[in-house]
Amino acid sequence: MTVALPASTPATFEIKSANLPLVALLLKSPDLDALARDLALRFGDIPDFFDNDPMVIELSALAADERAIDFTALINLLCSYRVAPIAVRGGNPAQMDAALAVGLLPAPDARITAARTQEPQITRVQPPPQVEAPALAAPPLGALVIDKPLRSGQQIYARGRDLVVLAMVNAGAEVIADGHIHVYAPLRGKAMAGARGNTDARIFALSLEPELLSIAGIYRTSENPLPEGVWGKPTHVRLVHGPEGDKLEMHPIKT
Repeated sequence: MTVALPASTPATFEIKSANLPLVALLLKSPDLDALARDLALRFGDIPDFFDNDPMVIELSALAADERAIDFTALINLLCSYRVAPIAVRGGNPAQMDAALAVGLLPAPDARITAARTQEPQITRVQPPPQVEAPALAAPPLGALVIDKPLRSGQQIYARGRDLVVLAMVNAGAEVIADGHIHVYAPLRGKAMAGARGNTDARIFALSLEPELLSIAGIYRTSENPLPEGVWGKPTHVRLVHGPEGDKLEMHPIKT
C-alpha cells in the first residue's frame, strides 16, 4: 500500500542545491619555502588577483611522495593571498588524514579543469553536476576600457573580462586581464593576458615594444629580442602548444 504524506515547507529554512565556483592549487612540491617564492613572483604584484575565492588543494602529483606537508603553514600562506582553502583531494591516506585534521574537507568529486601554466598552477574547478537545474547565470562582464595613458608604476587588472586600452602603456606600467588585452597605442610596459590560466587569451597591440608579455603564465621578457618584423608594429600575440613546450607566437597585423 502506498502512503502519501502531506507536504509542508519549514518557515525558517529551505534546502537547495548550489554550485560553488572554486579555484584549485595543483601542488607539486611539499617545499613551502619554494612555493612562497613562486607565489610571490606570480601574484605578489597583483594584490587583488584573488577576492577571497574558495580553494581546493589538489595533491595527486604528490600522492607517491612520503614527505610530510605542513597543512597549517600551507593554509596560512594561501590565506595571505586572499584565498580560502576549504577542501583537498587526490592525496595518499596519510596526506588526506593530515589535511582533514586541520579542518579541510575531502572533495573527491571536484573536477579540475586543465590549464597550461607555470608553477604554481592555479586553475578553475568545475563543480560536480547537480540534479536541480541551476539558476540563470549572470551576463558576462563587458570589457574594461581605459582611455588614459598609463604611467610607470600604474597597474590595471581586468578581473574576469577583457581589457581595452586606448592610450599608451608606458614602460613600468602593467596591464593584466583574465581575458584578452587590446592596446590601441604603443605597448611599452608589461602585458599579462589569461591571468587565471586561460590559454586562449591573446594580446593585441598597435605598436609592440613591451618589457614583458605573458599569456596564462607563459612569459617572455625584453631580455629576449622579439621576432624580426614585429617590434614597434601592430602585432598579435598568442600561446601555442608544441612537443617542446608552450611558447608565445607573435604575428604582424596587416593594416
